[in-house]
Amino acid sequence: MIYEIRTYTLKPRATAEVEKRWGAAYPARKKYSDIAGFFHTDFGPLNEVIHIWPYESLQERTRLRAEAAKDPGWPPDIGEFIVNQKVEILTPFPFAPAWKPAKDGPVYELRQYSFQGGTLPAIMKNWEAALPGRMKFSTPVLLGSIEFGPMANSFIHMWPYPSVEARNEVRTKAAAAGGWPPAGGEHYLTQQNKLLLPASYSPAQ
Repeated sequence: MIYEIRTYTLKPRATAEVEKRWGAAYPARKKYSDIAGFFHTDFGPLNEVIHIWPYESLQERTRLRAEAAKDPGWPPDIGEFIVNQKVEILTPFPFAPAWKPAKDGPVYELRQYSFQGGTLPAIMKNWEAALPGRMKFSTPVLLGSIEFGPMANSFIHMWPYPSVEARNEVRTKAAAAGGWPPAGGEHYLTQQNKLLLPASYSPAQ
């Protein structure tokens, strides 16, 4: 399983119209494969929409995207609003929980850490050891490394919460319990996070 994470930076005040047009075109694309989630940023970098697509492999991604491109209803007419597009391919860590999009939010926190080259095995070992303790409080929907994209030496973890207040409470409890965050912070070069809210048609809510 892989996940394609597509991040579009939009012109200011264009998010609502982009979500509307994307949602109108989505039934045409859904005939070929479904998204895991469609979100817009609420905290962090503004004017971003993020859609996440699960595929069994790169070969399946290529085939399904080629089939969808032939459909007259796809892609959505949103080009006039897009300032930048970023595409990343994520491979889940072997111990990561499988993502079954559901009503787990509606607040999703996406965190992306870049790291020193050659340290991913150590990072994965530390996360595998610490994750069971963290999952006593909440479970990530996405956890894995970026195989292709502008931040190749990076990994992403994405967490759902019922509210911003619940996020703060869970993070405080997890830190107080000990063992979190995972060891190995010295391997990180940068850390970024953003809070996302789902569109009405997003399977992840």
